[in-house]
Amino acid sequence: MIRIGLVEPEIPQNAGNIMRTCAATGCELYLVKPLGFQLDDKHYKRAGLDYFEYSTVKVVENFAEIQEMFKDVPFFFASTKAPRSHTDANFPPDCCIVFGKESYGLSETILKNNYDHCIRIPMKTETRSLNLATSVGIILFEALRQNNFPGLSDSGSLTGRVEKD
Repeated sequence: MIRIGLVEPEIPQNAGNIMRTCAATGCELYLVKPLGFQLDDKHYKRAGLDYFEYSTVKVVENFAEIQEMFKDVPFFFASTKAPRSHTDANFPPDCCIVFGKESYGLSETILKNNYDHCIRIPMKTETRSLNLATSVGIILFEALRQNNFPGLSDSGSLTGRVEKD
């Protein structure tokens, strides 16, 4: 199973959108404290819509807790400072992809300690970064693609589908 770790997320709408993406893909979401919002925040709940029952969200005290929980699982660390593209990484079906907070990203300590596992999304040099929820979606779907989208249907939702005449 692919897991997403958000270290100190600040914006409830991003976390809600990421939770929704994780629910739709069968991935677990780990939120590392301190959070910049409460889990009952109306913006977080609105962004997640009615996907909460399909999601697995766990709040942990610190990043070391996730590392201990998944000590035998490969980790990848998303950063604009990373040495290689996310498409150069080989994501196994059981991994954890970690993202930092919106205002700063991951700490220099985490990045330096995991340099060989740091990945980035290619973008124009004039731009600083992409939105956190967008970044999670891009990297997560590359990891899922590499593993042939385990457990996911390519037929789309059964509600609201357009049918050919």
